[in-house]
Amino acid sequence: MVALTINSFIEIRFLDILDVFLVGLLAYMLYTWIKGSSAINIFVTILAIVIVLKVVQLLHMELLSAIIGAFVDVGFIALIIIFQPEIRRFLLSIGNSKFSIGFRKFFSQFGLKYKTDESTDLDPICEACISMGNDKVGALILLTQEDTLQDIIDTGVNIDAIISKPLLENIFFKNSPLHDGAMVISNNKIVATRCILPITQQTRLPGSYGLRHRAGIGVSETHDCIVIVVSEETGSIRIVHDGKVTDVKPSEMKAKIKEIQSRKQLSK
Repeated sequence: MVALTINSFIEIRFLDILDVFLVGLLAYMLYTWIKGSSAINIFVTILAIVIVLKVVQLLHMELLSAIIGAFVDVGFIALIIIFQPEIRRFLLSIGNSKFSIGFRKFFSQFGLKYKTDESTDLDPICEACISMGNDKVGALILLTQEDTLQDIIDTGVNIDAIISKPLLENIFFKNSPLHDGAMVISNNKIVATRCILPITQQTRLPGSYGLRHRAGIGVSETHDCIVIVVSEETGSIRIVHDGKVTDVKPSEMKAKIKEIQSRKQLSK
């Protein structure tokens, strides 16, 4: 009887190995998305609780299993709220995967397209950013890609204006009532200004990055967009995409934006 119990306990099927592998892969993917943020400590704690729950279930400790199981069930809703930015980033990465792109290509053959985007004139944007950098005027500009950024637009002031260098400079002028916050450019128009952005939860960022940079990184982690940040302190220009910051020279700014846009176009 004891031998039978031991054999049943250690019996391993191929599906069990596959199950463990897939769970490990999912845990690793989640870890890579949240590492460097304050959510990593919560993730490790949750992983430890789940492992303990599985161990007590295997040992048939019913009372302890019920207590920990109830805690996990109730905490599931809280986890969705806590990890909302990370979940959004995870789903966005799946949406930009080769499988999802192929899925969209299949439906585009039937005329189903969820977003049509007009090519953006980058010249006045780059010229304005270079001028503002020379004058050390801070700026935060979002260029839409697949995401319409409607939830970001709703937090600001709608403009719907044609892009021009003087208009961009006037909006971000220090005494302008619209200079605080971010500008959204979509379909070759300035759609909104003074928009509120989510702040990144990354903890390993250079000390020189202020609130403007952290907001630019945060929105690029949760939305599909290209972010242009002009530093008010140094006048430097940085391009942010997918949570990654790139310092660019004024002469390289347009080429870097086109490079990111072309990668997106090739993936479609």
